[in-house]
Amino acid sequence: MTDALVETETVDEAVPGFPMPRAAGCPFAPPPQMLKLHAEKPVSKVRLWDGSTHWLVTRYADQKALYGDRRLSVDTTRPGFPYLNEAFRETAAKTPPSFLNMDDPDHARIRRMVTAPFAFKRIEAMRPAIQRMTDDLIDTMLAGPKPVDLVEALALPLPSLVICELLGVPYADHDFFQRNSKVGLRRDVTAEEVRAASGALFQYLDAQLDAKLADPAEDLLSELAARMRAGDLTRHEATMLGVLLLGAGHETSANMIALGVLAFLEHPDQLAVVRDTDDPKVLASAAEEMLRYLTVVHNGQRRLALEDLEIDGRLVRAGEGVIIPGATGNWEAGVFPDPERLDVHRDARHHMAFGFGIHQCLGQQLARLELQIVYGTLFRRIPTLRAAADLDKIPFKDDGIVYGVYELPVTW
Repeated sequence: MTDALVETETVDEAVPGFPMPRAAGCPFAPPPQMLKLHAEKPVSKVRLWDGSTHWLVTRYADQKALYGDRRLSVDTTRPGFPYLNEAFRETAAKTPPSFLNMDDPDHARIRRMVTAPFAFKRIEAMRPAIQRMTDDLIDTMLAGPKPVDLVEALALPLPSLVICELLGVPYADHDFFQRNSKVGLRRDVTAEEVRAASGALFQYLDAQLDAKLADPAEDLLSELAARMRAGDLTRHEATMLGVLLLGAGHETSANMIALGVLAFLEHPDQLAVVRDTDDPKVLASAAEEMLRYLTVVHNGQRRLALEDLEIDGRLVRAGEGVIIPGATGNWEAGVFPDPERLDVHRDARHHMAFGFGIHQCLGQQLARLELQIVYGTLFRRIPTLRAAADLDKIPFKDDGIVYGVYELPVTW
C-alpha cells in the first residue's frame, strides 16, 4: 500500500509518492521531488492513496504557524483525516484515540501528568546511567568479531535499555516490544497486523500496570499506576500512554543513532570535531545539527482543518487535511544557510525535528541526551571506526514512517 500523490485535474503537482525515495548517492537529503516542490510551490494540493485531496505545506514559517494553530486537529477518528494508508484508517476507526492523537483539553490534561518525568533536570540526572550503558555496549562490540552491525550492537539496544529503565519494564522483554512496535511503523502493514501488534502491546502494558499497582517502584509506570488509582487517568488512558512511551521511546532514537553515525562517517571533517572534543556544548550542538540534517520522521506530521484557514494565500477548507514534511523546513536556506552542509558548529536549535507547539515531542530531552552521549563516546573510544559496506549497499528505510537504516555494518 503506498501513499501515492498522482496528478489529477484538482492537484497542483505530479509527484511519484510520499514519502519519496532519497536521491541516489545522497541518502541524508530530503527527496529531490520534495525540494523541488518546496522551491516552486511550497503550498500544494495533493492526492493520497484513497483518492482524497489534501494540502502539502513545505515552508518553515508556514509549518511553524500550523503546528501552533488550534484550528487544526490531530484526532485521527475525525472524518476526512489524511491517513497514511488503509491500515491506519481502519485502525483509527476501531480504536479510541491515544495521547498522540488527542486534541486539547484531553491532550493537555494527560500531558501535564507526564511532563515532569521528561523535564530537563530529571532527564539530565540519567546521564551517568546512559553513559554506563553506552560504554558497556561498546565494550561488548570491541570484544566481539568484526564487522558488527551497529544497529543491533548499539543503536537499538541503547534506547531500549534507557526506556525500560525509565518506565520500569524488564529489558528481558525488549524483543517482544521491539517486534510489535515496528509493525505500526511499516508502510506495507495490514489493519489486521496493526491490531494484533497493538493488542499485544496493550495487554503487556496493562499487565505491567497491574504489577505496579501491587508493588510500586521509582519509575514512570508506577507514577501512571498511581494516577490511575487516584482517578486522574482511566485504565485505557494509562495503558495507551505506556504503549506510546515504550514504542516511541526507542524507535526514533535508534534510527537517529545509526543514521547519524553513518552521516558522520560520510563527513570525516565533522566526525573529527566530535571525536576530538570534550566540550559538552559542542556535542549538544552536534546533536541538534544532526536532528536538523536528518529529520527522521518520514511521513510528515498530519492534521485536519476544523474550520477554514489561509496558508500563504491558499484557502484550506474545513475537513481538508494538511501534511507537514519537517525535512523541507529544516533544509530551508533562508532559515539554515547552506542547509545541505552538515556543520556541527551551526546553531540549529530552532529546527523542528521534534515538531512544535502543544504536540512537540514529549521525549525530546531524552533523545538529545542519548545522541550527545553516543556521538561523544563512540568515535572517541573507536577512533578508527568505519563503514564495512559501500554506501549504495546499505539498506535504507525508504519504506518506513521513521527514516533510518535497517543495518549498518562497521569495523575498525
